[in-house]
Amino acid sequence: MRLAACLLLLAVGACDIIAREDKSVFPPADRPVSDIVSSQFSDEASRDRVNEAETVMDMADIEEGMTVADIGAGNGYYTVRLAPRVGDRGRVLAQDVIPETRDRLAERVTREQLDNVSVRLGEFADPKLPPDSFDRIFMVHMYHEIESPYEFLWNMRPALREGGRVIVVDADRPTNRHGTPPDLLECEFEAVGYRRVVYRPMPDMGGYFAMFERVGERPEPEEIEPCGQD
Repeated sequence: MRLAACLLLLAVGACDIIAREDKSVFPPADRPVSDIVSSQFSDEASRDRVNEAETVMDMADIEEGMTVADIGAGNGYYTVRLAPRVGDRGRVLAQDVIPETRDRLAERVTREQLDNVSVRLGEFADPKLPPDSFDRIFMVHMYHEIESPYEFLWNMRPALREGGRVIVVDADRPTNRHGTPPDLLECEFEAVGYRRVVYRPMPDMGGYFAMFERVGERPEPEEIEPCGQD
């Protein structure tokens, strides 16, 4: 009985250690989060009618030979349009957190013979991008679905090359209505060591374009000051 009691105490202690290790050191976001309700923002024909992808790629200065990550790629609207833009010397990494969505996109990439595209599965708090690899990271109509933005942005930061930029396209509305207020977006990025360098409204496309760069040193997780929301 004494041995059983000791084993029970050890098991409880081990569970307590695991619980403490699993607890995130990053501050929680003081805002609601939108559910992932679809693998695409809108149908591709409607988006092409307003020239969305070409406009965003132009504003993001996408050039031949670049390496670009498409985070939350969904059905691949941007992925398949980035591929010819960066050309044979460039690369596109398309990432999604839903295995079924990732698999469908991989099938599309194979079907359309996009040899410069790779498709990977990410995690909700970590895009799982290789360090020092990307000239541009796209986050289109998905930022409001990130439950742990500080942890996500912190993990993503090392993936940018020198001079690399993060592109965010989203709607200017509350995060529980599938958008992100621009001031909140800027605050959350700044908290993790980014600086906004471009902001442009895109009324014809129902949102805005924002571009960020790394600045200074990446803060330690416990040093991050979370943003409030009015």
